[in-house]
Amino acid sequence: MTHRCVVHEPVKEFKEFLDKFNEYMHVIAGDREAIKRIAYEFVEDKAKEGVIYVEVRYSPHLLANSKVDPIQWNQKEGDVSPDDVVHLVYQGLSEGEKAFNIKARSILCCMRHMPDWSMEVLELCKKYGNEGVVAIDLAGDESLNCEAYPGHRMAFEEAERCGIHRTVHAGEVGPSSVVKEAVEVLKAERIGHGYNTSQDQVLYKQLLDQNMHFETCPISSKLTGACDSDFTKHPIIRFRKDKANISLNTDDPLIFNSTLQHDYVTVQKYMGFTEQEFKELNINSAKSSFLPEKEKKELVTKLHEAYGMVEDTAF
Repeated sequence: MTHRCVVHEPVKEFKEFLDKFNEYMHVIAGDREAIKRIAYEFVEDKAKEGVIYVEVRYSPHLLANSKVDPIQWNQKEGDVSPDDVVHLVYQGLSEGEKAFNIKARSILCCMRHMPDWSMEVLELCKKYGNEGVVAIDLAGDESLNCEAYPGHRMAFEEAERCGIHRTVHAGEVGPSSVVKEAVEVLKAERIGHGYNTSQDQVLYKQLLDQNMHFETCPISSKLTGACDSDFTKHPIIRFRKDKANISLNTDDPLIFNSTLQHDYVTVQKYMGFTEQEFKELNINSAKSSFLPEKEKKELVTKLHEAYGMVEDTAF
């Protein structure tokens, strides 16, 4: 069964990657025990990878089978609402934190093709702000812009007003204009992927000057066909040269059969990153996290101590 869920070689069409979700999501969605257990085991996996703080993102609506229209994955109506999903994930993450001594927070995703869900996602961010939810995200088909789907814009404008952190998947397979929209319209504080940002040199320089954080996912970007399959030509190399603020992340680790270690080894082997650069990258990642300032400073200090580095007083 596992081989049906995993992408081993770069897909010819992005849909080929998306189809993999159909193989297993119907088993998880609407199952309280499964949702909570996966959240718990996610924390366990990250602890094994040496992670001390993680932000996991997911769409509550894609895991629900009640109070969601339409119900996903050809499921029958059940009794697990998007609200229930967020609470179950929180329980799983919290139990994982206690068991494995790491910190885990979550980011709730709006889906580009379902703008009617976005305000509900925002309300869940508000409700569960004290229960592990640290930000709102927008993911999905980048050809669907906010002019045609204003529901996303409304949710993100309200998020900004309420002080809810914002990140947006943009510039992965879509052009730099999607990144521009993410920054200027949705007021994104971080960009998911952002590989095509440099198509617009004015925008790219602006974001470098602003120290915009790019959440990069090397293994994913090859297998989805978002980037050249030759890692020596990856946009991360340009980011590195220009001293961009980036992190390395796993993206859909089940489908890509990958771990964070796999991404780091790939970047070291094909892009020449050094141990010192990895340390600096991780500290910048911590500084760009969506933790409250006090917890963020504690995380940054912890990394400096672990790496034997003198902490920069500028934050």
